[in-house]
Amino acid sequence: MGCLVVTTEPQLTAVIKATVPFAAMPEAQRAARASLAATLPSLDAGDVGRGITRFRTPANGALDMEMGCIVTRRFAGRGEVVLSDLPAGRAAHLALEGSFDGLPEAWRTLFDWCRREGLTPSGINWEIYGAEQGADLYALLA
Repeated sequence: MGCLVVTTEPQLTAVIKATVPFAAMPEAQRAARASLAATLPSLDAGDVGRGITRFRTPANGALDMEMGCIVTRRFAGRGEVVLSDLPAGRAAHLALEGSFDGLPEAWRTLFDWCRREGLTPSGINWEIYGAEQGADLYALLA
């Protein structure tokens, strides 16, 4: 796994926002994705892209999360599904190949690399999931 600094472009997302304790993350992800799948067809959000999770630096054993997917058009929110985005800017990046079980260790690797390189994460982080397994991890830099 190699870390590097990349420049990201803004991307619109359709998401469900929640503050989730670490132990409840898998259940929260499943519930949010099921709700999103049921609601997306009724929105004018354009093409639906890869799944994402955006989160802030953990606090008090929980994450402020946005669970959803990339979309190509702005839309009016419906119920718990709202418009958000992935930010533009300089970000530390790491590509995880394989099982999502490797996500915690991949994030440790990325943040440790940032410290060694003298890079300061801004606290905005996100994952973009692959078509199969694996994910691209991003930490927006300050």
